[in-house]
Amino acid sequence: MPDPAATAPRPAGPSADWAAAGRSPVAAAMASRDVRITSGILAAACLALLSVAWWLDPSSEGLGTHTQLGLSECGWITGADMPCPTCGMTTAFSHAADGDLAASFVAQPFGMILAVMTGIVVVVGGFTAATGSTLAPFLAGMVGPRVGWLALVLLLLAWGWKIVDHRGLL
Repeated sequence: MPDPAATAPRPAGPSADWAAAGRSPVAAAMASRDVRITSGILAAACLALLSVAWWLDPSSEGLGTHTQLGLSECGWITGADMPCPTCGMTTAFSHAADGDLAASFVAQPFGMILAVMTGIVVVVGGFTAATGSTLAPFLAGMVGPRVGWLALVLLLLAWGWKIVDHRGLL
């Protein structure tokens, strides 16, 4: 008579002997090749952005650092004497890349947040590309409409900060 335990169906899920089955629970949780490549490309692009920001000398005025890249002065400042919503972003990135987050915040609060997030993408994207970790896809899955609305609100608040700063009220 056959042993009932030997003929009983095995429960679905990971086998206690993954190695004998030729599989690994770690391999099952690895990021796909496409995710690893995409993560690597994003990490490299963000690293290039921060490298350029590090190379630039941040403007002591809190804006205008972008002119070192051959770009013209901000038309909003020259035409209306009012900063645009992204005024100070390059300066904020440059300060952040130099490790001065306080000066980065003063130059453009939302720019400081974006610079820090760019650094996080370098680390997480590079880690995912190198190890196959599922951290990058997990974090990307957390981004949704609420994050977009929050970013818009933070951008508008930072713009208000720049207007008040430009008017000399800070």
